Formats: sequence, structure tokens, C-alpha cells
Amino acid sequence: MRRWITSDPDHLTDDDHLAAILDRSQPLAALDQHVTTFAKMLIHRTGERDLDDWLTAVDTETTDLPHLRSFAQGLRRDHTAVLNGLSLPYSSGAVEGENCKIKHLKRIMFGRVNLDLLRTMILHN
Repeated sequence: MRRWITSDPDHLTDDDHLAAILDRSQPLAALDQHVTTFAKMLIHRTGERDLDDWLTAVDTETTDLPHLRSFAQGLRRDHTAVLNGLSLPYSSGAVEGENCKIKHLKRIMFGRVNLDLLRTMILHN
């Protein structure tokens, strides 16, 4: 079910019976609508225009979606950063990838080598 909701609707096949399930469950249909709207906002970088409307729609939703409301409250706590992340074309993905690689090497080599060899391994990888 999670895969159906979080997948791009254009990539779903006829074997996926998401529409039939959503017709039977109003909370799932509402969740699907909110997730799809948020995904489009994320993909197309329209946060500056759409984020506040999306947050308002989640708050005014009559269906009981406590996890989605909790997610929206978390977004409100750091509204400026979320707005920039959903609007600006910049990404910290490359930096995060380097951090993960260094942490991985550090875990592999823990207790086996000294700091000089670890530094050499990081520089050569």
C-alpha cells in the first residue's frame, strides 16, 4: 500500500488496484491526495507558492490523520528551512554522500588502525 501511495501515478500499472482501495477508504484517499500534492511540490520546487496551502489543507482535513498532522507540525517548526528546501534548486546531497562514505570507512576500520591510516584511507577513497 505504501509503495502505491508514494509512487508516481504515471508509473503504476493496471495490476495496481490503488483506485479500488481508495474508493473504499476515505482516510486513505485523503492521505493519497495529500502525499501526491506534497510530492508534486517537492519535484517541481513550488514550495513558495504551495506549502502554506498544503499545510492549511492538512489542518482542515476532516479525516483523522494524526501522523500527517504531526508531519505538518514538524514542517511548521522549521518553516523557513522547509520553504527553502521546497523552493530553491540547491541540494546538500553531495555533502551528505561524502559524510556517509567517511562514516562507513570509520566504522569498517574502528579499532584496527590509527588516525593517520584512517585519514589516508579517506583521502584515497
